[in-house]
Amino acid sequence: MAATFLAVGSLTSSGINNGRVGEQLSGYLSLKRVPRHLRFSNGYRTKAASNPNLKAVEVPRQWYNLVADLPVKPPPPLHPKTLEPIKPEDLSHLFPDELIKQEASTDQYINIPDEVVDIYGLWRPTPLIRAKRLEKLLDTPARIYYKYEGVSPAGSHKPNSAVPQVYYNVQEGVKNVVTETGAGQWGCSLAFACSIFGIGCEVWQVRASYDQKPYRRMMMETWGAKVHPSPSDMTDAGRKFLQVDPSSPGSLGIAISEAVEVAALNADTKYCLGSVLNHVLLHQTVIGEECLKQMEALGESPDVIIGCTGGGSNFAGLSFPFLREKLAGKINPVIRAVEPAACPSLTKGVYAYDYGDTAGMTPLMKMHTLGHNFIPDPIHAGGLRYHGMAPLISHVYNLGLLEAISLPQTECFQGAIQFARSEGLIPAPEPTHAIAATIQEALRCRETGESKVILTAMCGHGHFDLPAYEKYLQGGITDLSFAKEKIQESLITIPQVV
Repeated sequence: MAATFLAVGSLTSSGINNGRVGEQLSGYLSLKRVPRHLRFSNGYRTKAASNPNLKAVEVPRQWYNLVADLPVKPPPPLHPKTLEPIKPEDLSHLFPDELIKQEASTDQYINIPDEVVDIYGLWRPTPLIRAKRLEKLLDTPARIYYKYEGVSPAGSHKPNSAVPQVYYNVQEGVKNVVTETGAGQWGCSLAFACSIFGIGCEVWQVRASYDQKPYRRMMMETWGAKVHPSPSDMTDAGRKFLQVDPSSPGSLGIAISEAVEVAALNADTKYCLGSVLNHVLLHQTVIGEECLKQMEALGESPDVIIGCTGGGSNFAGLSFPFLREKLAGKINPVIRAVEPAACPSLTKGVYAYDYGDTAGMTPLMKMHTLGHNFIPDPIHAGGLRYHGMAPLISHVYNLGLLEAISLPQTECFQGAIQFARSEGLIPAPEPTHAIAATIQEALRCRETGESKVILTAMCGHGHFDLPAYEKYLQGGITDLSFAKEKIQESLITIPQVV
């Protein structure tokens, strides 16, 4: 299976000759030189490597818990009413016991159930691909690798957590799960997992993405899920938000409020979250654990690791196993989070206790936040439109173990077009942020002559996001950025926790 996946990035340059170089160049953005990859002979292939050791990489049998290795432990979540550290019983109406244990665990490793490993085997291990054509397009001495999670049934990294979450709910006899989703990748993944295990699934999809991405809704419904636009008139929380703004584009915070309300009112229903919480980040570490072994097999070690961040699950999944090695003194990569300029929680938010949802129904978590009332502009990277950041990522950022930047969506789409026209894969809008930042780093290497190894996370494909690409190619996408006044107004509502 690994050998099959490694061929995903294999592309040929057949049909390209000197007489057609000008025609081929017309598709590339902002290029001032003939890309060398267009001058290669027919049949040139861009596999990550022909190293036979890559075939031996197996699906991980354990998840890695970064909390165990941190020099300072992260602040605990607080009860929204008492402001005391949350107790396991406070979460039992939302989550099964095993996930509550994982959320608070300080164990370095947690065994993955055999049944979950078996389902992972439908698409894992995922490929690590060397982006040789992108390197040549940029004329950079850097070596660029991307870990491609788009080979999963749902087309993204999200099933890595959806499958175990549904598994643990089924083990406790839960009949239905509810959730929120932004771009729809998480909703699709949970619907897929529920169809595998045969339980009900109900999804509140952020209204902006519900309208922009109808095929994700159809995908969820194909797997048997019920999907509602959020805010909706089906919950008290949704009705309140609609009263304030009947045309609200919604937000992940609002959708979380609606899903949590439904779970709290129904004894046979639990809530599932696709990012932010410790147990979700834990499950995603299968990405980085595989990638470590794949890079070792290639004889490579990353100098820079880049991932997009909204809630943080994809970024943590790739980077945390490498951060373990960095904390142990074995490697020393720069780890860089990239967020949208329209929703810059790490780079422009405050590090404080805040609600994970807009209605204030969830525990208070210490995180970088723009305020739980902040409604981001409806950028096309719907999965990154979250007012806060995973508390564990915020804690690591606060310790100075990683850095963060924000990028406008036009630069991200420009990078995505360059990537698609060289590597052949069309990224989802979310990982375009990581791709654009990778291009920035590679171009710096061109200027300095450094042959850095850059590792990035390609967390999903953009097959259901083609209307966004069409809009970009027609010049219809503009850069949306936050308004300072809007954030200041939202930050006023953050609870005052001493």
